[in-house]
Amino acid sequence: MTGRVFLVLLLGIVASAALTQWLAVGERTRALERYRDFHALERAEQLITTADVLPEASRPTYLRMANRGTVRLEATDMPLATALPPTEFSSVLQQRLGEGYKLGPLAEHPAACDLPRKSNNIFAPTQWRGTCETMNVRLHDGQVLKLSVLPPRAPPPSAHSELLAMLPFLLSIAALAYLVTRMTVRPLKQLAQAAKDLGNDINHAPVVLSGAAEIRQASAAFNAMQARIRQHIMQRTQMLAAITHDLQTPLTRLRLRLEKVSDAELQQRLIDDLSAMQQMVKEGLDLARSMDTTETMQALDLDALLDSVCSDATDGGQQVELRGRAAMALMGRPLAIRRCLVNLIDNAVKYGHYANVTVERMVGAARIRIRDGGPGIDQDQMARVFEPFYRIETSRSRESGGTGLGLTIARNIAEQHGANVMLSNHADGGLEVTLIVPEYYAGA
Repeated sequence: MTGRVFLVLLLGIVASAALTQWLAVGERTRALERYRDFHALERAEQLITTADVLPEASRPTYLRMANRGTVRLEATDMPLATALPPTEFSSVLQQRLGEGYKLGPLAEHPAACDLPRKSNNIFAPTQWRGTCETMNVRLHDGQVLKLSVLPPRAPPPSAHSELLAMLPFLLSIAALAYLVTRMTVRPLKQLAQAAKDLGNDINHAPVVLSGAAEIRQASAAFNAMQARIRQHIMQRTQMLAAITHDLQTPLTRLRLRLEKVSDAELQQRLIDDLSAMQQMVKEGLDLARSMDTTETMQALDLDALLDSVCSDATDGGQQVELRGRAAMALMGRPLAIRRCLVNLIDNAVKYGHYANVTVERMVGAARIRIRDGGPGIDQDQMARVFEPFYRIETSRSRESGGTGLGLTIARNIAEQHGANVMLSNHADGGLEVTLIVPEYYAGA
């Protein structure tokens, strides 16, 4: 958008300047033509009246001197032309000379009228559009002379190119367009960055109200929206946390009372159901915590974090193997990031028996791949497994357990940190979870 606005402003200003220059050059050229015609009229009258008062014997010498410049008077053997209608120039000259002189326009067109003009200005016309004609003049004594009015001489070539002379003007226009573009686009960039920060941290500081009235109004509306979203999330999180927390007490009492059931088989079934309910309550509480963004963000060593999570999983009896190094830091909430990785690894071990974790460095990010040995997931269920409490039918068993919240919690945490979670079935079998986390730059 910045480039588009800059180009539109630059081209618009250049086009306006070019149009203004074209109109100015056109008006200046017309003024020059009118002045030149007036000067030619004065010069022609002077040459004709001077030649008329000179003795016939002195005229040849005078005509040799008068046959120079752009208004020329010379002797001719042609009779006075009367067939052609008078031109505007010849009519005005006839009025100034009086009835004692007779003018007759000639059909002869001077060759100089058709020659292209050389000009340093690209907007100047290529041909002279003022008076350029020839006519016969009969003096009082009956002698006929030929009067030629030619275009003015071309100006001497300039040592500086016109484009070079316009370079400072073009640079100033480009600088002005750039400044206007920055002033226009900067508030949009700030709002876009604020929206990105809001996606990563709902408790991010509100946008500073500054700039034009429209920008301040948009920023105020954005801040109000952020406050409403924060309030809604907080209310939902508090409600979910309260429900899951309050359920712990009656569930604990039920477990204690189940110890008094005399039927061993019935007792075990009830204890299993109660354990499933407690696990669901625990993961519900974890889901509420995954939406909590009050934990402080800090720079974390990704390799050390992965090594700690995988070591804990191995110590807990899970088959987890870690390969590769990222050698980078990420900005995140330590407990939340750890919970995200633990959920992904637990999910792989639970449904795929083992987890092979591979980490590699990318440009500006790190890619963590967690592969298991399970049956994989159908393509039509790839997106649904991220929904809360959704479980694939084949996984609903006492052995696998689970409530369908593990991937939901992992994705919530990943999105809060600007990361992305993707699922794919490996060609050799098994599900592969890919987590891409952005790199943290200390100078950012």
